[in-house]
Amino acid sequence: MPVRSLTQSLLRWPEPEQVLSQVRLWAAQVAAEHPGLERVGLFGSYGRGDAGVGSDLDLLLIDTGSSGPQHQRLLAWPLAELPLSCDALVLTPSEHAELLASGSAMAAALQRDSRWLWHR
Repeated sequence: MPVRSLTQSLLRWPEPEQVLSQVRLWAAQVAAEHPGLERVGLFGSYGRGDAGVGSDLDLLLIDTGSSGPQHQRLLAWPLAELPLSCDALVLTPSEHAELLASGSAMAAALQRDSRWLWHR
């Protein structure tokens, strides 16, 4: 989330390493409440390492306990606690494997851009 500098009236966008550190901390905290959480990663600009001002988080959660449609899965996660706005994808390990094997454009993007920040 952009923060106001103490010495300037301008907003300052957080540095990518600061964002990654906060996502790692968030993952460790939510894992305590979600025993099925296996891995947390980023894809998109933060996964590729080219995030800049205005970039959002593209979060990938691999959770053995996930079920139901994607919009319902997202309700279980405190995404508002993350440092930036977030688009999240919650998949079971088998769904993740199936997606990667599908040959789709999304599979190619995940294979190319995923950066795993936390795992159990």
